[in-house]
Amino acid sequence: MSTPTTLRIDFVSDVSCPWCAVGLGALEQALGRVAPDIRAELHFQPFELNPHMAPEGQDSIEHLTEKYGISEEQVRANGEHLRRRGATVGFDFDLGRRKRVWNTFDAHRLLHWAEEVDLAKQHALKKALFKAYFSDGLSPSDHDLLVRLAGEAGLDTQRAAEILASDEFAAETREREHMYTGAGIHSVPAIIFNNQHLISGGQPAELFERALRQIAGAAPRDTQEA
Repeated sequence: MSTPTTLRIDFVSDVSCPWCAVGLGALEQALGRVAPDIRAELHFQPFELNPHMAPEGQDSIEHLTEKYGISEEQVRANGEHLRRRGATVGFDFDLGRRKRVWNTFDAHRLLHWAEEVDLAKQHALKKALFKAYFSDGLSPSDHDLLVRLAGEAGLDTQRAAEILASDEFAAETREREHMYTGAGIHSVPAIIFNNQHLISGGQPAELFERALRQIAGAAPRDTQEA
């Protein structure tokens, strides 16, 4: 039996980015197809689409028409396209419930902490945040929600509440954000394999599968755990 190859994958994204939810679903499908020969050490990295969003948020239709210079009809058509793409990767978009766009920095602080605790729990928290926002229409800036989702992901809720009540991990999260934007990443999702290979956007699972096989085939097996 051959030794599995483990790839490090840094998934740079925002929890309010719909194409990030699509991209993650497609990546997960691809990883399922290449298992058990190829495994992933998946790290979720911060990116804010709207870093200056006010605490009260903004109406989602208003925000999208202003930001992209499109009509309300185009916003709704784009939403339907997203809904169909989401369905292909098992993600349920209910954009009618997503009434507002919110600041996501506290969610990123919690994800930074979760990465230090357990990568599987960080993954679970990330998926829960996508569902809360895009399927349930809840605010990723709501501390009570964030604590609840942390607990559902298997994380310590008391510790999560302590972090959110302070500025803990704020500097580290900002530093990580600046590292990726300084490297030229200005749109998400940006998926980086072994710190070398970049795939941008909510690509189909077939593209991720080909990339995983090519990168794994070219990488020395005895260095994958680094």
